[in-house]
Amino acid sequence: MEQKKKVVVAFSGGLDTSYTVMYLAKEKGYEVYAACANTGGFSEEQLKLNEENAYKLGAKQYVTLDVTQEYYEKSLKYMIFGNVLRNGTYPISVSSERIFQALAIARYANEIGADAIAHGSTGAGNDQIRFDMTFLVLAPGVEIITLTRDNALSRQDEIDYLNKNGFSADFTKLKYSYNVGLWGTSICGGEILDSSKGLPESAYLKHAEKEGTEELRIEFKQGEIHAVNGEVFEDKIAAIQKVEEIGAAYGIGRDMHVGDTIIGIKGRVGFEAAAPMLIIGAHRFLEKYTLSKWQQYWKDQVANWYGMFLHESQYLEPVMRDIEAMLQESQRNVNGTAILELRPLSFSTVGVESEDDLVKTKFGEYGEVQKGWTAEDAKGFIKVTSTPLRVYYTNHKDEQI
Repeated sequence: MEQKKKVVVAFSGGLDTSYTVMYLAKEKGYEVYAACANTGGFSEEQLKLNEENAYKLGAKQYVTLDVTQEYYEKSLKYMIFGNVLRNGTYPISVSSERIFQALAIARYANEIGADAIAHGSTGAGNDQIRFDMTFLVLAPGVEIITLTRDNALSRQDEIDYLNKNGFSADFTKLKYSYNVGLWGTSICGGEILDSSKGLPESAYLKHAEKEGTEELRIEFKQGEIHAVNGEVFEDKIAAIQKVEEIGAAYGIGRDMHVGDTIIGIKGRVGFEAAAPMLIIGAHRFLEKYTLSKWQQYWKDQVANWYGMFLHESQYLEPVMRDIEAMLQESQRNVNGTAILELRPLSFSTVGVESEDDLVKTKFGEYGEVQKGWTAEDAKGFIKVTSTPLRVYYTNHKDEQI
């Protein structure tokens, strides 16, 4: 008997990947291995349901690949070090998750000797590139199958096929689509498709349940989260989840991101990301006190490239390891507690407590009295600093403003 070909389906439990599992098993005769790569966005209940549905759809084997800790250690940590926000707005939630899901799927495919890997991406988005590029590099020679993309399938096509073959699930056309993850939730569809409109309150999954204000204290040790409101967390994932719980109760972290996709068109997405916005806000604020001017400047330059390369599926580019080394080293004195004030839908920075606070110095206090130099020293410094300008305008009097 001819041995069936093995295919690993990157299985999220959604419509596209559910269709893919059933179609490849039923119509193409593949031995289907459904693999759900969890980067922290799935609950235990969702994972259990995914497993049940995978077998109903015809999978030979289902597996959850938990890469949450790897995701933190190899990506989130550096995004916090770099205060990474795409276009100064978006915490690169989905982009970074997809890379680590693809890495996990590629490893699993290699482990079981798969002939093919399948995913449910369409031909109009970024995820197809993140998955395909990762598989091409880490699983060379393994066929890549993308039914939704290659056959230009509509949601209704897929729903009809599943229903016809006895699998019924609530895949009806919803106004919005959500990608819930550890580092934020993206919201697509609805008003997002109209550039002149914003999202209504009903589009968000988390709402402001608290009123008034509340103090949030986030402590960092060498740039990593150490404690939240005095509670020490060895597990950094749990620390992120704690900040999310606190901030989401105020509806903090909502915004709209507009940017350039990898394939060249403009994209727009709404998001809610309390933990990323609060953690990055606190970390950036602490760095203002603890890093030198040029440490901040150069770290910002490489961090911007880090975020851009991560978004554009260049995580495997060797320069990323070099940037990570620089970001890691920059955090040696980023120690202390940043104090934030939370309120419905927003927050503000209050102050810091740190032994590495460079604002505290014996040389003087800004706007007050100098202690490390004399008045004559100041006059001399100003005169020397002005020299290039005095030289220029002495020779170009016609340009004087």
